[in-house]
Amino acid sequence: MKKYPIYDIQRFNCNSVNSDLYINTFSNHLISHGFVEEPHRHNFYVLVFFTHGSGTHEIDFDRFSIHSGSVFLLQPGQIHNWDLSDDIEGFVVFYSYEMYNLYFGQKSIDQYPYYSSVTNSPEILLDNDEVKAILPYFNSLIEENKANKMLKQDKIMNLLDSIHIELARKYIENHVHEAHSYNVKIKDFEQFLESNFKTEKAASFYASHLNITLKHLNRICNEILKKTTTEVIIHRVILESKRMLMNKNLTVNEVATKLGYDDYSYFVRLFKKNTGMTPKTFRDSKK
Repeated sequence: MKKYPIYDIQRFNCNSVNSDLYINTFSNHLISHGFVEEPHRHNFYVLVFFTHGSGTHEIDFDRFSIHSGSVFLLQPGQIHNWDLSDDIEGFVVFYSYEMYNLYFGQKSIDQYPYYSSVTNSPEILLDNDEVKAILPYFNSLIEENKANKMLKQDKIMNLLDSIHIELARKYIENHVHEAHSYNVKIKDFEQFLESNFKTEKAASFYASHLNITLKHLNRICNEILKKTTTEVIIHRVILESKRMLMNKNLTVNEVATKLGYDDYSYFVRLFKKNTGMTPKTFRDSKK
C-alpha cells in the first residue's frame, strides 16, 4: 500500500487550446495513461461518460457499476479507481475550476447541482434515449479538439457547458428537490466546513459562523441532507480519515492528530462506530 498520488492536470496530454483542459475518448486515454486505473486523486474536475463495456468505479470508498450510460462527475480531491473490461469505451474530460469560471464570468462550475455539495452523488445513469441525445455533444468535443478552426475554444467551452446543462436536468430529476431557500445556507455551511473540519467539530461553531441558531442549522441539514449538523461534520471527518489512512507513512495515531483528535482511543471508537471497523482493519482491507 502506498500513498495515493494527486495528479495535476498538466500531467496529462493537454491540448493547445488551454492547458487546463483535456479531452479524449476513454480507450485512447488508457493507452497513454494506464496508471489512472490505480487509486489516485485529481486537483481538477473529471467528467466521464461510458458508452460501451463494463466494470466498477470506486469513488471515495463507494463502489459503482459501470455500463453504457454511466456518467461520473468528480470534484477535486476525491480518491477513485477503476476496474474495467477490455472493451471499455466512452469519453473523458478534465477541466480546472479557474478555467471554467474565468470563461463564463458570472457562472460558476459549482452552481451545477452535482458539484454544489460534497455529499452529492457522483453518478448519473442515462437511459438509451438519453445516451443518444447527449452523444453528439461528446463527439463534437472530440472533433473540435482535433481540428484547428477559428473560435475553437469558444466552441469547446460551449459544448462542455451544454453537456453540463443536460446532465444537470437529469440529475435534478433524481437527486434534488425544488429550489429551496435553505440551499444557500447549506452551501455556505459546507464551504466553511471544508476549511475547518480538522480543527472544529462542534455544530454550534458552524451555526455561529452562519449567524443562525443551532436548531435552525439542524433543521436545514435535516431538510436538505437528511442528516443532523453533527452527522454532516462527522461524515466529512471520516471521509478524510479514510483518505489519509491510504498513506502507510502515517500511523493511525498521526491520522487522528492531523484530524484534531488528541485522544487516539476516542478517534478509533468514532471511526469504528461510523464504519463498522477499526482504522487498522480498514487500512488492511485496502492493501
